[in-house]
Amino acid sequence: METLRYGGRGNQVLLLQLALKRAGFYHETPDGVFGTKTLNMLKRFQRASGLSPDGIAGNRTWAAAEPYIYGYVGAKLRQGDTFYRLAKRYGTDADAIAAANPSLDPADLRLGANAVVPLGFPVTATDVPWSSLLAKITAEGLMKRYPFISTELMGYSVLGRELFALKMGKGKREVFINAAHHANEWITAPLVFDFLETCAEAYASGGEVEGRSAASLFSETKLFITPMVDPDGVDLVNGAAPREGYERARAIAEDYPDIPFPSGWKANIEGTDLNLNYPAEWDTARDNKYRMGYVKPAPRDFVGGYPLSAPESAAVYGFTKRHDFALTVSYHTQGGEIYWQFAGIEPEGGEALARKMAEVSGYKAAEAPYESGFAGYKDWFILEYRRPGFTVEAGRGSNPLPLSQYGSIRRENFPIMAAALAGE
Repeated sequence: METLRYGGRGNQVLLLQLALKRAGFYHETPDGVFGTKTLNMLKRFQRASGLSPDGIAGNRTWAAAEPYIYGYVGAKLRQGDTFYRLAKRYGTDADAIAAANPSLDPADLRLGANAVVPLGFPVTATDVPWSSLLAKITAEGLMKRYPFISTELMGYSVLGRELFALKMGKGKREVFINAAHHANEWITAPLVFDFLETCAEAYASGGEVEGRSAASLFSETKLFITPMVDPDGVDLVNGAAPREGYERARAIAEDYPDIPFPSGWKANIEGTDLNLNYPAEWDTARDNKYRMGYVKPAPRDFVGGYPLSAPESAAVYGFTKRHDFALTVSYHTQGGEIYWQFAGIEPEGGEALARKMAEVSGYKAAEAPYESGFAGYKDWFILEYRRPGFTVEAGRGSNPLPLSQYGSIRRENFPIMAAALAGE
């Protein structure tokens, strides 16, 4: 983490404010601006943490603050420690500590052993704009809290960001949920992270997911999520892109003055629309978009030089090829619609499940508009496997959707993802 001072701004200031808020020292909406309120709250946090209250977030301050971003703290067991005493010391729950430490025997805790102590809040942040760094932090936090969650590397973005999938469950039936193919649809990343965390908590505690037994669901199904297919683009939209990436994108955007920059950016950092880059009648998508004027790299709607020309879409393609997914769900925004067909292909069970998803969410099961109905991930999956694949357009309004919509998007889409897990 960077050293942060008064007057600074940016994504890491946002993460600092998130940590201070979770620690109980910051009571505003994080805005990424290191102003007077952030300075005063940081000094209070430093005093409480036994640090010099200099108002500068350096290495020692970050070391104290990072547990409130990752969602856990590492503790070395003391004489007489129990999970209950650890929970009381850190203001958390003994059952959560037990779930995070399956190798520790609560009846025989050894002095000096290391324990993971989940803190008393969800890891997934739903009140701040997201970045590739926050996605990586959240993934680590979830795997520490729930060791039955693991990760699989899919590949790398143009700027070298890891493209990963998180997985949980023991079943043979595999389900894949992906999000943020489009940069300014980044609100779908916390949505799928939040769902995974909710499933993990229910599984660990013997609870339910949308009225279904978590133990039963994950004994039959293995869930994979890729929360951020376009990390470079998300960073661009939310002010976290490195200068190299920002300048590259800005040069592309100058040829498209009618598209607001960077909020209107959907593509990867090189100007390829990732959800138009799959081998599913790609030529038709190219012809449609060329007629619209997208004949070269653009903030949106450029199909790329050839199918899978973008490393991000190629990574998702290769990942899918390595698995045997029974169905896939691709999260986009907005419109409150669920697309389930492609080019006249109607996979067995696809329509029934789409209508079930529509029923539980209030969305509409619909056909994708012709001008955007080719070369998407859902299109390729249906074409390649003849199995159910869905594109869900979550929320309503204009992209990027505001975080004020998150609560309603969550209520509408958790039942959709639960239906996908159950296959009914």
